[in-house]
Amino acid sequence: MSTSGAGSSVATIPLGTKSVDVPYVDGIAFTVVQANHLPSLADPAASAREAISHPIGTKPLRKLAAGKKSAVIAVTDATRDCPDHLLVPPMLDELREAGLPDESITILVAVGTHRASTDAEKRAKLGDAIVDRYRVIDHDAANDDELATLPEPVDGLTFRLNREAMEASILLSTGRVEPHQYAGFSGGGKTVAIGCASEEVIVATHGPAMLDRPGVRLAELETNPFQQAVRAVARTANVAFVANCVLDDEGQIVAIAYGAPEAVQDELALTARAIATAPLAHQVAIAIAGVGAPKDANLYQASRAATYLQYAPTPVVRPGGVIILPATCPEGAGEGAGERRFLASMSTGEPPAEIVKRIKRDGIRPGEQRAYIVASVLASVAVIVVGMEQPEIARSMGFDTADSIESALEMALQITGKPARAAIVPHALMTLPIVQ
Repeated sequence: MSTSGAGSSVATIPLGTKSVDVPYVDGIAFTVVQANHLPSLADPAASAREAISHPIGTKPLRKLAAGKKSAVIAVTDATRDCPDHLLVPPMLDELREAGLPDESITILVAVGTHRASTDAEKRAKLGDAIVDRYRVIDHDAANDDELATLPEPVDGLTFRLNREAMEASILLSTGRVEPHQYAGFSGGGKTVAIGCASEEVIVATHGPAMLDRPGVRLAELETNPFQQAVRAVARTANVAFVANCVLDDEGQIVAIAYGAPEAVQDELALTARAIATAPLAHQVAIAIAGVGAPKDANLYQASRAATYLQYAPTPVVRPGGVIILPATCPEGAGEGAGERRFLASMSTGEPPAEIVKRIKRDGIRPGEQRAYIVASVLASVAVIVVGMEQPEIARSMGFDTADSIESALEMALQITGKPARAAIVPHALMTLPIVQ
């Protein structure tokens, strides 16, 4: 990536597994918006063992699992930067203490409607020792034979989840508590309720009728209808025990908790909120939204950085402005069924406002909710993707593209004019700018 001629830079932001400088550009007044910092855990593995011995809102796992014949642990997939290799071993130790043999325990990768995980990704997430010792499988939302119906309707709807998860004697999950586009905060029972769900669950919870409801916003937990639906599904599915954590914007673990799903999520959301929210004096004309690996593996995931900024309590970028999105996206738009639908829905050649109208009229299939949210952002601001390996895919979907941050900033100035205020959010998925 090129920088300004003087070699000076305003900030450094992630790009894939590396980083890139944001150069000074004449006519732009930059503000860097950083998440707050809390002390990271000196020994996360020891902290995990300590946390599981003092679970929140429930009995110790070894007591909950006593007498059970089987257990399923739903874990996050490769697009989630969640340290499952640290969170899962204490759970396995507790299950072993409860008398469950290794062959009675299944680890279920909660891929939702995304592609199946590879063996290498499973090993990177869990470690070789766990993958070699335990049965590790992927959820498949499209396979009816692998789905089972919840024992009770949720909001009058019949939902289906992964059969092995539903039939386990005890169901556990991992997750990371961080700001979430729809749920307010991730974590709690969401890994099961969404990541191990049928397509019907995702359609019901991710359609315009849900996403347009008041309260379905970033960092909103208590009065969020989406979160309420997720919790209802998790309760009905009997998610008994979770391991959740909070990471800072450098990927360091600052908190770990085990226990009842809602109690753990509520407690860790306080920490996540304290880290994530940051003041911004004014709306800006230009924002640079950093992503980095693993979330910039594809445009489906990386586009969240742009939509997070615009679905903050006040949109960060004013109408007619520009969001610059550095993302390598080696998988293009994404390889799963949901990602392919996202691509197809965004690549019709329609103006963004017409995509929004079409999806509202016709409804969604899993993955198309991302098209609905992205198109609603593109109807208000331009988004320039920088450094994408296959930029033609982004252009077909209505994004602009550039090969460097500097050229993207020059393009942005052609749209907004000079002078312009710009906000640099190095970790846009973990930082929620609050416009004052």
